[in-house]
Amino acid sequence: MAADTVDGTDGTDGSERAERRREQRGWYFYDFACSVYSTSVLTVFLGPYLTAVAKSAADSGGFVHPLGIPVRAGSVFPYAVSVSVVLAVLVMPMVGAIADRTGRKKPLLAVAAYLGATATAGMFFLDGERYLLGAFLLIVANASLSVSMVLYNAYLPQIAGPEERDTVSSRGWAFGYTSGALVLVLNLVLYTGHESFGLTESEAVRICLASAGVWWGAFALVPLRRLRDRRADADGVAPGEGAVGAGWRQLVATLKDMRRHPLTLSFLLAYLVYNDGVQTVISQASVYGSEELGLDQTTLITAVLLVQVLAVAGALGMGRLARSYGAKRTILASLAVWTLILAAGYFLPARTPGWFYALAAAIGLVLGGSQALSRSLFSHLVPHGKEAEYFSAYEMSDRGLSWLGPLVFGLTFQLTGSYRDAIISLVIFFALGFVLLARVPVRRAVAAAGNPVPERI
Repeated sequence: MAADTVDGTDGTDGSERAERRREQRGWYFYDFACSVYSTSVLTVFLGPYLTAVAKSAADSGGFVHPLGIPVRAGSVFPYAVSVSVVLAVLVMPMVGAIADRTGRKKPLLAVAAYLGATATAGMFFLDGERYLLGAFLLIVANASLSVSMVLYNAYLPQIAGPEERDTVSSRGWAFGYTSGALVLVLNLVLYTGHESFGLTESEAVRICLASAGVWWGAFALVPLRRLRDRRADADGVAPGEGAVGAGWRQLVATLKDMRRHPLTLSFLLAYLVYNDGVQTVISQASVYGSEELGLDQTTLITAVLLVQVLAVAGALGMGRLARSYGAKRTILASLAVWTLILAAGYFLPARTPGWFYALAAAIGLVLGGSQALSRSLFSHLVPHGKEAEYFSAYEMSDRGLSWLGPLVFGLTFQLTGSYRDAIISLVIFFALGFVLLARVPVRRAVAAAGNPVPERI
């Protein structure tokens, strides 16, 4: 596998460099494909719409009763997000181990991508009181996205040398935010003009949801054509052992191996905590805006569109800052800004779109950069040959273990009935994540993983 892995040296010939650039451009397009789900579905439309569907099925006290359990209608969406990431936890480590043992990331990426895209397209049928259908499709789509991102992220150390990973990772996020902004413009046109198109408001929302699945499936073809599977190392696979058996056996070995890299684990713990806050803010922002601040769907769409546009500049700008100050310092600064954003959100007056837009602008400037730099920083901490396995653990932190934030948000609302209390409860994730990350000696962690230490990190 060593011959196929980018090592950051200048010993590659022109054709190899051209092939690497081609793979990088193809790699960017998976962000371009799946980010529309994160933006249009998870961030904008599904939260408020699924909450409305659940409310239509609720009793006089505002509760629905899945499996006989009383649940506030407003908690259905965050609870479903939590269930989806718990499901992803059970699947992602095995998929990552299988990918490394077989060297066949691309077929697994295709299965995860198209399962998620199909579930998202199926949201067209979410209407009436079908809140359980909506919760089920959300669980499938969100878990599939998490699994696919394990495989997608595992390509980064193979297609980019150590000194260019911050740039490549940031460009991937920029591609994703560009597609999110483009599709949100189309969504805005369809939603605001639904009557002129002969559609009801519900039909317009369901078309916006389903179109994200179609977009995801269509543009996933680009990375599936351009990315290359690398040869797997043959050692460690028992004769006659199937891929699943090898995957589970390798997973156990990975967990043992990670204990040999405590600094890498320290970064993962910090990332788990602060990213839980990031993911929860992303997924619950529209619910907070519609239910607590009384903002209409058009305002929410344009606010998220503003986030997408500024996130492109933010991702690229923070990538440049990382080249001057290092990724760790830049991430720490972004966490301080996230804390201020939540505090401002708690005091935001209702029915004031201008202040909500200002908050959205601040989120956009730190969102893409904090995520992109975290991904590139972690890529330096992964031992050679363990990319998919370690990125499965990373993805568990990125999406798969981000169940605690939505659960805290949902439980806070369940107990207090206040979305303001729910949103301010997330501050703890950013404050604690800042402290944990500040304690990680990243240069020593890179060296301990056996990787070359960049000049700035």
